[in-house]
Amino acid sequence: MQRTTMIATVLSLAALGGAALAQAPAGVPSGPAAEVLGAYNRVKANAIKAAEKMPAESYGFKPHPDIRTFARVVNHISEAQVGSCGSVLGTPAADLPKVPAETATKEEVLAALKASFTLCDKAYASVTDANLADPIKNPRGTRARITVLWANISHDNEQYAILSDYLRDKDLTPPTSEK
Repeated sequence: MQRTTMIATVLSLAALGGAALAQAPAGVPSGPAAEVLGAYNRVKANAIKAAEKMPAESYGFKPHPDIRTFARVVNHISEAQVGSCGSVLGTPAADLPKVPAETATKEEVLAALKASFTLCDKAYASVTDANLADPIKNPRGTRARITVLWANISHDNEQYAILSDYLRDKDLTPPTSEK
């Protein structure tokens, strides 16, 4: 992404979030960095709760023979986060958390998910309003720090929706639908 396009993207994100952020109570962090952190924390809680909610015996469940298992979807979240957040932090591939096979136990898959969120906690904590446009090299090329992090949030939300469908197929209520 060219620097001018990157800056325009960042300014657009800031403008879109500006109205909501202007309403932040005194003492509550605001600005684009705070907005991205808040969105991340929300999807993090939902994804972990969904993975915890599915019974261990249903981690191999797939709603159709041609669709991924529940464990594979959870592992996909972990893999994507390790790649995105690892690139934001500049962590060498050899030092990144490993993701187990989809045939691993619920405990192993859930532990890998939580490890990927621990890595992302550090990546999201690294973003500030001053450095959000800094270029980050990742497998998809060079992107602004905030672009990599927003893409991770978007991907996690998409995968959470899939996990929610799997939970409903098992007559379980997804975390965001609980009352």
